[in-house]
Amino acid sequence: MANVALLDDAPDPEARHLIESLKSGRRGTLLGIYRALLHNPKLAGTWFEHLNTVRWGTSLSDRLRELVIIRVGWRLGSRYILKQHVPLLALPAGVSEAECASLQNDVPGHFSEAETAALAAADELTSQVMLSQVLARELRRHFDDRQYVELMVLIGTYNMHARFVAGVDLPLET
Repeated sequence: MANVALLDDAPDPEARHLIESLKSGRRGTLLGIYRALLHNPKLAGTWFEHLNTVRWGTSLSDRLRELVIIRVGWRLGSRYILKQHVPLLALPAGVSEAECASLQNDVPGHFSEAETAALAAADELTSQVMLSQVLARELRRHFDDRQYVELMVLIGTYNMHARFVAGVDLPLET
């Protein structure tokens, strides 16, 4: 049971409009994370916009994005992230169920050099909150400035996402 009430409605018209936007952006369902965030509709709205941009408005490939999100999910033990992404979002992005499972290992399965560097960055930034210069240089071999920034934002966003979900003890979506 969540540590806060999960709201399905809001009294003011602006928040009700936001709820309809949230539902339409998520296959007609108001996800639990937004039901918690509706305690502050402005946070709910900006969170939704931010995640949509991180997931759909970058130059990173769908595959790389899902690999990194799932790796952060495994590293933080976020059942919520894993349930949302494996296999529902991973498979269409070109990540097999076997690859998803391998991301929980210390040395994940066989991935490209760029994917391996991005996964290492997810590990370092999730566990140490620092990125080594050696790894930064390796990332620079594979990613231009825009992609580098997008990758850092992706990793940071899903660390924030997992920690919020854990803090409110959000139940898994059914």
